[in-house]
Amino acid sequence: MGISYGAHLPHLGRQVDAATLTSFAQRLEQIGCESAWVSDHVCWPAEIESKYPYTDDGSFAPAPDMGWLDPIGTQLFVAGVTSKLRLGFTVLILPYRPPVATAKQLATLDVLSNGRLILGVGIGWMAEEAAILGMPWDQRGKRTDEQLQLFDQLFSAATPEFDGKFYQLPPVGFEPKPIQQPVPIWVGGSSDAAFRRAAQYGSGFHAAFQPLTVVEQEFTQVRKHAENLGRNPNEITLSLRVYLDPAAAMAGDKSIAGSVAQMQDRVGALEAAGVQHVVLDPVARGGVQGRLDAISEFMENVV
Repeated sequence: MGISYGAHLPHLGRQVDAATLTSFAQRLEQIGCESAWVSDHVCWPAEIESKYPYTDDGSFAPAPDMGWLDPIGTQLFVAGVTSKLRLGFTVLILPYRPPVATAKQLATLDVLSNGRLILGVGIGWMAEEAAILGMPWDQRGKRTDEQLQLFDQLFSAATPEFDGKFYQLPPVGFEPKPIQQPVPIWVGGSSDAAFRRAAQYGSGFHAAFQPLTVVEQEFTQVRKHAENLGRNPNEITLSLRVYLDPAAAMAGDKSIAGSVAQMQDRVGALEAAGVQHVVLDPVARGGVQGRLDAISEFMENVV
């Protein structure tokens, strides 16, 4: 069936406004992208000791004064100016958020978009940000598992209730339910706990900025966990977020880069490795328009 493609939206950076988001998202639909994606940060201190897992030195590039629109709010907006794009999170950090209120926002997004939500989830890496938000950081993996269990109750049960170690919910009314039953959950992360979480709760495993050999090893672990749980591993989608780098300005194998022929070869390698969905994160000169041009040229000349 080949790979389907999505792209990261310009909801962070120096140019974050309604007109930019609207034109960018609508253009993605026009050129055949299947999905549009947002990342999740709320606020962060000027000095961070936590190590970002997707750079070699653990550094986190955005400056404290950089614009970063709320991910759920952004996707609610994009839902209103598009009709086909699936709306994903790469990834929503569940330990930053209270689960019931978050579930309501997500159900609202799925209803108002007519069933286009992809709920990408993760446990986060920046302890300082969680502290700023007043959210506990201890046992955040187990808390995330409980949130996913609670989401399932809220999204599907006629009268949801929940009695967990971290979260409790008496019988409540929770309407409307998401249109999608079940909501597709794509789990991110690079630990064995994340692989187990994807196998247990996910319809997809969403890797990010990893060499393809690493992604293959990680997805093998996801599939083994699925088999151990009695699931068919073929039910789990493999998604990968990569840099789109036409100028081949970045070293390494975490990107689709170079000439059209080189990009086609890279796409062939991704497909051979079992990647079914790719989120393009463009690296290009010319600001937002330059990044959009890079995606357009990729969709036209490579895909």
